[in-house]
Amino acid sequence: MRSWAEAERTEVRRARLRVSVLVGLAITLMITFVGAIAYVVMAHAQATEISRELRYNVTYGVPGVAPRCAWVFVLEDGVLHEGPLEVPPGFPLRTDIDAVHSSGRSIERDVTANGTEYMTLTAPGADGTTVQAVFDLRYQLADRAHLLQALAISLVAGLLVAALIGLGISRRTVGPLAEALARQRRFVTDASHELRTPIARAYLRAQLLAAASDLPDAQRTDLNALAKSIRGLADVVDDLLASAQLQQRPDRGQVDLADVAEAAVVGETERAAERRITLSLDHPGHPVVVDGVETGLRRAVDELLANAVRHTPEGGRIEVRVRAVDGQAELVVADSGEGFEPREAERVFERFHRGAGEGRFGLGLALVREIVTGHGGTVQAVGRPGVGARFTLRIPVARVEAGVARERIASASL
Repeated sequence: MRSWAEAERTEVRRARLRVSVLVGLAITLMITFVGAIAYVVMAHAQATEISRELRYNVTYGVPGVAPRCAWVFVLEDGVLHEGPLEVPPGFPLRTDIDAVHSSGRSIERDVTANGTEYMTLTAPGADGTTVQAVFDLRYQLADRAHLLQALAISLVAGLLVAALIGLGISRRTVGPLAEALARQRRFVTDASHELRTPIARAYLRAQLLAAASDLPDAQRTDLNALAKSIRGLADVVDDLLASAQLQQRPDRGQVDLADVAEAAVVGETERAAERRITLSLDHPGHPVVVDGVETGLRRAVDELLANAVRHTPEGGRIEVRVRAVDGQAELVVADSGEGFEPREAERVFERFHRGAGEGRFGLGLALVREIVTGHGGTVQAVGRPGVGARFTLRIPVARVEAGVARERIASASL
């Protein structure tokens, strides 16, 4: 299971990788673009030169005296003159010669034969003759293949250079981000530590003033409201501190999720009783063990239960269920409170999100998801306005040795 710090470093590495890939892609596209232009220019120049050569041969060529890789055939008075040179199999193209002889219009075509390509131009000649010029493209095609090979080698070399350049750029660009995240985490931790003491003192003084016997009711009510606001501020600071501390490398071990749930229910029993909320716990009667940070999991379960108590009216009910299903430890906190719109199911886990009406906002549920995700698990929310909400937390069950498991079950039964 990865730590939160490891997850952060993973994100930084991913950012570096993305920067490297983007730089590499940019350089690759540039090389490909330049190579494509070079290839197109070369192919066009070759085609222009060959076309010029064919037109020259049709006009001035003589069978048997044509340049290398070129042949000239002349139809004169019904007799086809080929010359003494060895003619490639399949040439001349007699159908083109006959068509031009009868129509008087030139025909130019590409022919694939004998393992290579040819360009042919058949056109009317002087004195009623018909001339066909053939050019072998094997050397031009070889030049193009060599160019493509050079471009491929350049592309591979460019990719390696691009990777090195991208790595250097990513280190210089993403490095400050990682440092900024670390500084932010240290600042939040230090600020939270410094704020906890004065907030606790303010909360205590507000409670002492509100408990004074000679205080008017109106002022007592205001002081109680002030104490409640200070307590809410203290909760926010605690959440900030917990979130920052989870980014570090906390000690991990095997945690009994059923025991964590039972402790959370005991902690909220008094507050639930004050509001006449029925609070029940259902667990299998034996340990449901997961690998994780006990303080973090306790904080997550405490927050889910405290959230349910906050949003359940007097006379309501809250059910906490723990079980192991398909290799997953599942903890469900269901309440009969105010609920929320179904479309808010994912947004309730966003930091400081506020839904319709009073809503659920702050860091608590965001911290729950952060903790659960750090343990390789998931947390889901389902709710309906006026009906209630259900939060389901799932974390992979730990592999416990048989002897340890029996010892834990025995101690749980005692």
